[in-house]
Amino acid sequence: MGVRKGTLENLAMTEPTRSSSGFWRGKRVLVTGHTGFKGSWLTLWLHRLGAKVTGISLPPCTTPNLFTLAGIEALCESHLEDIRDSAALTPLIKQVQPDLVFHLAAQPLVRASYRNPVETFATNIMGTTHVLDALRGLDSVRVAVMVTTDKVYRNNEWLWPYREDDALGGHDPYSASKAASELVIASYRDGFLATQGTAVASARAGNVIGGGDWSEDRLIPDAIRAWQSGRILEIRSPEAIRPWQHVLEPLAGYLTLAEKLWYQPALAGAYNFGPETNDVATVREVVEIARSVYGSGEVSYKDNIDGPHEAGLLALEVTKSCHTLGVKPRWLLSDAIKHTMKWYRDQHQGEEARARCEAQIAAYERLK
Repeated sequence: MGVRKGTLENLAMTEPTRSSSGFWRGKRVLVTGHTGFKGSWLTLWLHRLGAKVTGISLPPCTTPNLFTLAGIEALCESHLEDIRDSAALTPLIKQVQPDLVFHLAAQPLVRASYRNPVETFATNIMGTTHVLDALRGLDSVRVAVMVTTDKVYRNNEWLWPYREDDALGGHDPYSASKAASELVIASYRDGFLATQGTAVASARAGNVIGGGDWSEDRLIPDAIRAWQSGRILEIRSPEAIRPWQHVLEPLAGYLTLAEKLWYQPALAGAYNFGPETNDVATVREVVEIARSVYGSGEVSYKDNIDGPHEAGLLALEVTKSCHTLGVKPRWLLSDAIKHTMKWYRDQHQGEEARARCEAQIAAYERLK
């Protein structure tokens, strides 16, 4: 993968640092989408750091799900509400009076967006708008990290990774809805929230893997379902390239970004979070590493000639996050897959899900 040359001027050249040990203690933190895969991991991590977490989300959409298995509801004040319902959402957020907000609630699946485009646009664009609008005039909130995706960029299938100032776009409804939400985020940041002292950033993360994800049409969950039931895993686009990373990598980035914005609101803007450019991989490579770690499993590789369009080549430039925030990947792709498959194997053999998550968070933190 080639890297386009760019300037590092105006970037805060900082060394990677450990999150301040007491920063999160006692902070009122709102997490939308706390019942989802990433939201459950984030809620657990914030609880470990001493934050007072409130979650707003729809009920979990899969069975099993990490929210239930890990008992996340016991770690936060949980509200099952739809972010598309502004009449219910706005007074709830104002009641919470959060210090910081992490917005993760979304319709997050590409293939599902083809089946339900209106729902996808309503959730990802108007839902994001409702969250941001609820923050207007809310004096308590200092920071809002709005999570989007690596797929917000207009994908030209070129060889170099996308930077934060590249053009936005989206062929499928999911990607288009997330790109549109980036415009909404920028508008509310510049038009309303910056003047009231709320620093707003968008976080664009690569393809996330990790224990506790049972979403449909995602590579590792599909592999786990197939191999645990003795079925053949069918792969539709084996040569597609993605910026794979363990779930703790972007979450660590979100936490660091939020803390930096608390002290330096001028850093508000868009940030990519992903692996180093030379650590991206094809679907086939990820499957073969996963199968090796798992110890068994059959695979059938096919070409996605009949399915809906999906990007073939995608990578992120993470220089801005590295130099401005001090965020660097800690687990290589092979490590990420190993920890992911071990989580599923141990959980399948009866180990407690929260304990598995806690152990991996602790192992990740020790690498700082």
